[in-house]
Amino acid sequence: MISKYHSIGIAAIVTGASLTAVLAQTRASSVASGQREILLQTTQSWNGKPYTHYPTGQPQLTTIKLTIAPHTVLPWHTHPFPNVVYVLSGTLTLHDKASGKTQVVHQGQAVGESVDDVHRGESGDEPTVLLITYAGTPGVPTSVPAAGEKAEY
Repeated sequence: MISKYHSIGIAAIVTGASLTAVLAQTRASSVASGQREILLQTTQSWNGKPYTHYPTGQPQLTTIKLTIAPHTVLPWHTHPFPNVVYVLSGTLTLHDKASGKTQVVHQGQAVGESVDDVHRGESGDEPTVLLITYAGTPGVPTSVPAAGEKAEY
């Protein structure tokens, strides 16, 4: 025989479970838009040259995290397709070999890298950490060393 108190306990458990399910559904069904902040939208690289071509074939996105030691200059190199650099920490000074142009990019800033132009990056007084996303194709390297230079990474 089930006692009156036992029945009340079962009812409380069932009610509690139902209430938990209702609360979970309420939280799960909350729909909201995210807050968008455009970090970079450009049709040209940092040195002012327009992007004139885009790879054909199967798209391949590659994102790398690159850490450059303090007071380090990367080797001269080119990129065969557009990419974007976001500075997670430190500073990055970009150098264009042909024109001599430079641009300093600080933590929290993004910049479009040059395509087919020989350039390099330089860190400041602290390590520079970059998040770089390349929009390329399979089998094509993301960075190509200039003649006589080491690989960038």
